[in-house]
Amino acid sequence: MNAIDPQEPGGPEVLKLVERLVPTPEAGEVLVRVAAIGVNRPEVMQRKGMYPPPPGASSILGMEFSGTIVAVGDGVDAEQIGQPVCALVTAGAYAEYAVAPFGQCLPVPQALTMVEAAAIPETLFTVWTNLFERAYATEGDTVLVHGGTSGIGTMAIALCNLFDVGVIVTAGSDEKCARALDLGADHAINYRTDDFVERVRAITGGAGVQAVLDMVGGDYLPRNLQCLADDGRHVSIAVQGGMTATIPIFEIMRRRLTLTGSTLRPRDTQFKTLVAEELAATVWPHVEAGRLKPVIDKVFPFAAAAAAHERMEAGDHVGKIVLEVVAA
Repeated sequence: MNAIDPQEPGGPEVLKLVERLVPTPEAGEVLVRVAAIGVNRPEVMQRKGMYPPPPGASSILGMEFSGTIVAVGDGVDAEQIGQPVCALVTAGAYAEYAVAPFGQCLPVPQALTMVEAAAIPETLFTVWTNLFERAYATEGDTVLVHGGTSGIGTMAIALCNLFDVGVIVTAGSDEKCARALDLGADHAINYRTDDFVERVRAITGGAGVQAVLDMVGGDYLPRNLQCLADDGRHVSIAVQGGMTATIPIFEIMRRRLTLTGSTLRPRDTQFKTLVAEELAATVWPHVEAGRLKPVIDKVFPFAAAAAAHERMEAGDHVGKIVLEVVAA
């Protein structure tokens, strides 16, 4: 099969098609003929040598894909062969065939194209586990989400709209802010021209938000804490702006704030399977009904993965970048 498996770190030019053996599904896994692949920032970091795959994971890039099951391992019903699915995986998605734990697969309903299905798993699992589970966002809350037009941000907007959670986002231009409002954000703040702390205070009448979903880190953390209401929850999911921060400990105590965070990729199959089951019960009915779809920025041919990474690094995208595979 064709795959993208760079042997050394580098720029987008290292993303070239190479031949690899078609993997064999182990117990509890399925083999999928890949139709489309979601592109994610951790893959850009891995390509640069900044984010190695977890021990034992494939060196082939990619954490999410859609396609059709063509073989099953022990413990998976053979009747699943021929079923369209999308899946979250630790690695191995940038290929014409990929294996996935069956518990981390979700069925692709008629309401979704394969391109749309490939763009869902990583952001849906991430936003659900962090904003709705770790931050306990619930109906009537208001949350602040940074990176409002990223794949994570656009999924957060969509889920907040479905579950009646108010959502304030930040973005890096007036155009992106306008796009976020079009997608359903209640408020959008241009962080380059406005102080988001002051804007959040004004928007909430000084009360603050119940939760912050942050992918920036660094000096955003103490500023985010100023945006929180008493008993507010702060969840860190990336550190694009810095890995350390100085925070006011007594203020956290006085206002009973909660600071937490997570990384999804290293979590085990059991955890991800439980998340998939929750999503199947709570979110997937909305997907099947056509009420939840990912925002697609641009679709590239599989062989043009370098161009897809260039677009992600340029930072101009809104929503998800997808690779479309034409299997041999």
